[in-house]
Amino acid sequence: MSVPVRQIRARYSTTTITVYQAYPPQIALPAVYAGRFVAPFKRDRMTWIKPSFLWMMYRCGWATKPGQERVLSIEITRAGFEWALAHACLSHYDRDLHGDAATWAQQVKTSPVRVQWDPERSLRLTALPYRSLQVGLSGEAVHRYVDDWIVTVEDVTPAVEQIRDLLRRGDEQAAAARLPAERGYPLPDRIAVGLAASPDVAAAPGVPLDGTAKGN
Repeated sequence: MSVPVRQIRARYSTTTITVYQAYPPQIALPAVYAGRFVAPFKRDRMTWIKPSFLWMMYRCGWATKPGQERVLSIEITRAGFEWALAHACLSHYDRDLHGDAATWAQQVKTSPVRVQWDPERSLRLTALPYRSLQVGLSGEAVHRYVDDWIVTVEDVTPAVEQIRDLLRRGDEQAAAARLPAERGYPLPDRIAVGLAASPDVAAAPGVPLDGTAKGN
């Protein structure tokens, strides 16, 4: 079965979706302890969440890059996630969506969320012919993320290191068996169109977009 070119793949339940971030220990460990992001995490900076585990591994180099030594698995509400997507602007100009560059530029300035489609990654972190969505939160979206959307914060660095070590030993089968099970996320039509997602994944009515519901 072919993979849609622009599709969100993630771990999710009926009410939550898992995203990933990587931070230095001084930010990651207090977040795990508190179950939410606390100081020295800065709310006035854009924070990027990634539904794709392997794209996060590409970004942090399997938890080896400076400042990204701890990988966090963050379960957030689907209501919050879809609020973010509904209030997002693409990080690049798309003539079919925006009409003209000035309209897009204004949306970039006023939107609290920015999204971009980047090549998905293989187990060896090589680029694949389909894309994964990255979601950048700023302003109101960061406050909603920290205060309302987060259900759990887990440090999965030990699991990341296990997979990394298996790959170094050439045991790709064992490494692949330890990857999180991800599947296509069923985007509501109104959101899929705004994200320029592949039409065959715009298949769900969605959840309330107030971004406040919690649960598993």
